[in-house]
Amino acid sequence: MSLLKLVSVLLDYPQDELWQHGGDLLEAVNAPSLPTARRAELTAFVQALLDTDPLTAQDTWLQTFDRGRAMSLLLFEHIHGESRDRGQAMVDLIEAYRKNGFELAAKELPDYLPLLLEYLSQRPQDEVRDWLAHISHIVGMLAARAGERASPYRVLFEVLVELADAKHDFETLRQRAREEPRDDTPEVMDQLWEEEMVRFGTQAPEDDCQPAPRRPAPSTATPQVQP
Repeated sequence: MSLLKLVSVLLDYPQDELWQHGGDLLEAVNAPSLPTARRAELTAFVQALLDTDPLTAQDTWLQTFDRGRAMSLLLFEHIHGESRDRGQAMVDLIEAYRKNGFELAAKELPDYLPLLLEYLSQRPQDEVRDWLAHISHIVGMLAARAGERASPYRVLFEVLVELADAKHDFETLRQRAREEPRDDTPEVMDQLWEEEMVRFGTQAPEDDCQPAPRRPAPSTATPQVQP
């Protein structure tokens, strides 16, 4: 298992099967590209996850990534928000996947970070570095926010930034994160639901344009190599 595939699996919603392959996960941590200190930190993350009851781990994931938008694993949400540009960006990304023989086997959002990492785990290194560098500003802020929230997922985002050879000052990013208003508190979540619960008139969504659930379906995308 490559390092990118490992991070993809660990960032995804923790399915019960994850605990059945704990040995494979721990073995994959021993990537030669990781500095010794980072390897130890990642090993500790994997071991702590494996030592956690699946229901507890799943609830932690939901509390981390499924409340508010600041920690969303949907990359285009950080770039385009709910604008129309996001739709075209989705289409372009799906086409990029298909061009290289990678088809989504389920109704998944293509900008879901674990899915993108799964795709990149099968691409040439130059392309991987280019992609990771392109999204490093988003991943860097996710690392900073995770750090400010004392989330163990911080290490996964920092590994991605390092793989991109991006020169981000994590202390500066964490200061920015510290100054941001939290969007995952019960009060903010209640306000969001009140605002989005019902919309009438010309702003009402079409039946075929319902917003996707915040948590994408587990990654079932499989690479299909064209002859």
